[in-house]
Amino acid sequence: MLERARVMGKWLKQNRRNVLLSTLLTMLCVVCFPANPLILTGVVEVESYQALFIIGWVAWAFGMVLVMAPIVTFPRRGGVPKGRSFVKTTRLVDTGIYAIIRHPQYTGGILAIFLTTFLWYPHWLFGLLGAAGTAVVYMGCMEEDQRMVKKFGDDYAAYMKRVPRVNFVLGLVRLIRRKRD
Repeated sequence: MLERARVMGKWLKQNRRNVLLSTLLTMLCVVCFPANPLILTGVVEVESYQALFIIGWVAWAFGMVLVMAPIVTFPRRGGVPKGRSFVKTTRLVDTGIYAIIRHPQYTGGILAIFLTTFLWYPHWLFGLLGAAGTAVVYMGCMEEDQRMVKKFGDDYAAYMKRVPRVNFVLGLVRLIRRKRD
């Protein structure tokens, strides 16, 4: 009985933390969304620069491709039972984009929301909010790694050593080195 109460207390504490992080992330995403409510309502006025705007579109497009990666990849390679959500993987996927970064969906969110907004609307507020949003997303990546180690065990731990969380450049360098060896 005491053990059950301890486990329940731990679960509640973890659940409160997850709700807090999810709420914070949602608020940051709304405030930093490229179709920005602060810009559209005139609360924040910024000068736009064409070069940054174009780079922002490239970051947004690449980010959206990464956001879609697990939706396409997991049903094909992750052993998702027919008719189930793409998150119900039964096999560790470490090919394709997952050979470069462990969390393409999170990385894509950082690019498509936080980086793009700052590039489109270069203002210190969006830089600050983008940094906070990126930190919250990164903490989500760390929690996801813990869940995946519980789900896939030593295979995921070895995968973590081979493939970086969100660093796309480092992931490409490591992949090229692995293919050369």
